[in-house]
This record gives sequence, C-alpha cells and structure tokens, in this order.
Amino acid sequence: DPEIMTRMNAYEMAFRMQASVPDLIDTSKEPESTFELYGDDAKKPGTFAANCLLTRRLFEKGVRFVQLYHRGWDQHGGLPANMPKQCHDIDQAQAALITDLKQRGMLEDTLIIWGGEFGRTVYGQGGLQDNYGRDHHGRCFSMWLAGGGIRPGQVYGQTDDYGYNI
Repeated sequence: DPEIMTRMNAYEMAFRMQASVPDLIDTSKEPESTFELYGDDAKKPGTFAANCLLTRRLFEKGVRFVQLYHRGWDQHGGLPANMPKQCHDIDQAQAALITDLKQRGMLEDTLIIWGGEFGRTVYGQGGLQDNYGRDHHGRCFSMWLAGGGIRPGQVYGQTDDYGYNI
C-alpha cells in the first residue's frame, strides 16, 4: 500500500534525523582553530556563536535551510547599554560562519540572508540621556546577503538622511 510505505518512509527519516543529533551537536572533535575563528562563546551551547558553528555543521550534513536567530534586537529603550553587547555576540560569529563556509568551498552554494525585524528611525525614542531607543520604520531597512552567487557590493534602494524613502 503506497500510503503505508509513505508513512513508514517518513517515520524512518524522522528516526535518522533524531539519531544524527548527538553527533551533530558534539563539537569536541572540532580543532581549536575553529573555536578561535568563532570565538570563545562557540563552546557554550545556546550562544549565537555556538549556533553559527552548528549551522555550518548542519550544512555539512546536507540540511538545505537553516534559520538562525539572535533575540533581543527590539531596541525601543536601553540602546546604549544593549547594542554593544549584542554586536559583540554576533560580529565575530557571523563573520566566522561566512569565512568557514568559504574555506570549505560551501559558500558558493549557500545563500546567507541577514536582516532585522524592521528598519529603525534615526531619531531617539524614550529618554534622551541613557535609556533611549529607536522606533520601527517598516519601509526602510537594511539587509545583507552573502554567498549563493550574489554579486558583492550590490545596493538596491536608498533613503534620505533621516532614513525615509527618496
């Protein structure tokens, strides 16, 4: 019966996926140079750096789509205190992922799309001294792409000095 065979195949694939997880998340055999590339946090499960490393490992296993998050970017307040910490969390790790994929010959077949929730206004929101933030701007925001045959340096659209459409 084709329906039974289809269901059996789905269950078997689900088992193979689950059985592969322990090997996937065991980064103990990664060389120290990998952790130097991704940063110290790559050894701490659940960090953005560790998730970037796991993303590369997923791609090596043939996973075709990975969505990677870094939470907490909705900066309506606390921008001066929080933004440097969040940039520290992602800068080295995301650059390492691109570098790692490129060194392994995988970047040309992997499209990386980086984007935020919304664009941001250029003017402050909330308190004006130490706890300000920025409001959403749904029509003007930046994204970058890497790999996957994307031509470097391409820019589409622009805004004026205040972040509004031209």
